[in-house]
This record gives sequence, structure tokens and C-alpha cells, in this order.
Amino acid sequence: MAQFKFKQTKTSGIPVWETEAKDFKSIYSLGSSPRLVGGTTFSELVALDQSQVELLTQAAIKSMEETRKILMKWRSQGHSLKDTYLFGITGSARLIGELWSRDTLDFVNVTIALSRLHRVMHEFSQEFLSEGNAESNGLSLLLMTEPGSQHGLGVFMLSEFFRQAGWRVTLASPQDIVDFKRVFLSDWFDAVVLSISTDRHIDAVSQSLLELSKTTANPNLKIYVGGPMAQVSPEAINWDGTLLLQTDAAQTVEIVTQNAFAPSPVEVAHPIEHFDNINNLVCVSKD
Repeated sequence: MAQFKFKQTKTSGIPVWETEAKDFKSIYSLGSSPRLVGGTTFSELVALDQSQVELLTQAAIKSMEETRKILMKWRSQGHSLKDTYLFGITGSARLIGELWSRDTLDFVNVTIALSRLHRVMHEFSQEFLSEGNAESNGLSLLLMTEPGSQHGLGVFMLSEFFRQAGWRVTLASPQDIVDFKRVFLSDWFDAVVLSISTDRHIDAVSQSLLELSKTTANPNLKIYVGGPMAQVSPEAINWDGTLLLQTDAAQTVEIVTQNAFAPSPVEVAHPIEHFDNINNLVCVSKD
């Protein structure tokens, strides 16, 4: 594993998505990995392996310009945006979360780096969607985080995969349990996917689902639960009447879409080998 070194400096009051490298609390170094300053070193047709994940992580902590440089180079080498998202961005976000959990990277820099990965997906959104199904499949999805969640990167990426597959997606981050219930009942949905990042609202959400499933506009609504908690403590969110997701974004879309057209739910797949869950992009809170 490469070594990570940080030099502490002061930050400004500029919003994190606009902060440049000089405003960071840390300067990130990846030991002997290729340097970003003065140009990045790449191999032709390089695989999106751990060394490339580390390069993207370094870039995301440094600046938006360097983040774009890495991703554009991957694109020029022929990597699809699907692979870039599933292996590159997901792997980088996971590494950022690991650095935070080891107190190698502070919360400010975690937020900055993840916001850059999030922003670059927004910039690639039109191109990513154009690679998929151009026509609507007639299905609607509610993709929602737990109340008060700060983890938006994973659910946004998942929403892009659903949109690419032709789903109409409502992406929601409720502020509290009242807002959670309001959004849940706000429209007809063919499926609901919940991303649970911490155990703070598990009891409230599980109790709400018992009530909401009886009053939803769609009596045959299928509810899925995933996110970091599906990896850390799956038994805590394996609720009656729901399906537990431990799959990546592409597999999740395949499962939910197949179930939407099936008379009964299919068996949910086991986690993939490389990156277990698209929402498992940062560690569960250290509180």
C-alpha cells in the first residue's frame, strides 16, 4: 500500500466545491506513484487497477482540474464511463473513506475530494446517459437516503445507472422522518431503493416502512434497502417486506428492473468481488 503524507494548512471560507488545492488543510502525496504536478504519467490501455484508483484519489484531493485530467485520460484510452464509475470513482471514494477512518485524511478534505468526484459525474452525465437506453421503460423509481444523510455520491451514481436504463428517477435526501414519509407517499413508484449509511435512524425508518407500505399508491410496491449498512451490519436492515441489496450499481439496476416486470421478486445477488456496493463509498460514521 502506498504511503500517505499530509501537511496541515489553513482553509478559507470558500464552499468546498470551489476550493482549490492551496485552500486545503492537507497536501496529499502517494509515495512513489506518478506525479500530477507537471503532467500525469499514464500507460497505454492501462487497467483500472489499484494504482489508477490511487491516482484518481490523489487528483480528487488536489483539484478539479487534476480530477478531470485523470478521467479524460481514461476516456481517451477507451475506458467506458460505466467502468470508470464502477471501478475508478467507486474505488477512489472507498479509498478516501478508508483514509478518513484511519485519520489520515480529515473530514474537510474528505468532503472536498468526494464533492469533486460528485461534480465530475454531473459533468459527464449527458454523455453517460447517452451510452444507455435512449427510451423510457415506463418505470418510476424513488431513490432515497436515510433522513439527514450526508452521503450523496453513491446514490447519485446509482441514479445515473437507473436513468441510463430508462427509469424515471426521483432522487431524495429527506431532512427528517416526517420528510421521509412525505416523499415516500408523494407519487406512484414502481420501486423504492433506500440507502442506509448509519444506524442512527434504523428504528424510525423500519417502523415507518411498516406504515408506509400499507398506504402507498402502489399496493405492489417493491422496497429495496442497501448502502454502507448493508455491508457493515446487513442483519440490522434485513426488514420484512424488503429486499436487501449488496450489489454494485449495474447489478442493482438489473435486479430491480427484472423484479419490476416479474410476478414475484428474483433472488438478490451476492456482493461482487471488487467493490461490494455502489453506496458503500465512504465509511459508516465514526461516532
